Amino acid sequence: MISGVHAIIYSKQADRLREFFREVLKYPSVDAGGGWAIFALPPAELAMHPAEDSYHELYLMCDDVHAVTKKLQSKGVELATPISDRGWGLVTRLKLPSGDQIGLYEPKHPTALDLRNPGRPRSEKPKAGRPRRATATRAGRRKPKARR
Repeated sequence: MISGVHAIIYSKQADRLREFFREVLKYPSVDAGGGWAIFALPPAELAMHPAEDSYHELYLMCDDVHAVTKKLQSKGVELATPISDRGWGLVTRLKLPSGDQIGLYEPKHPTALDLRNPGRPRSEKPKAGRPRRATATRAGRRKPKARR
């Protein structure tokens, strides 16, 4: 059984990226040996979209892209692109200290984040206009959770 996803960001300045994830984003990590940090990430989901060419993208997700970018900018993080409404979410790209970029978005669509623990109580009431999370149905199809 697959137990998780291990994502890797390859960069010529990996040390600067590790510092960013540790100091700015405050993600905890373990030493995998020899100083190689592996960071714990928030819950994740995986989507497949049709395209002419095959490639992968990595986005960090948040509940309020404006508040998160404001907080990150106060820590010296620059936006590589302005926040834009793509229909499916509010999207931007962050400039990483290595010169790389990473996507950040606030989804407008139902997310799969609660599907692993459908009976788990929500820690907070969804805000108006925020995405609803999907829940499994008996037929295996997904439907949006009702707002509380």
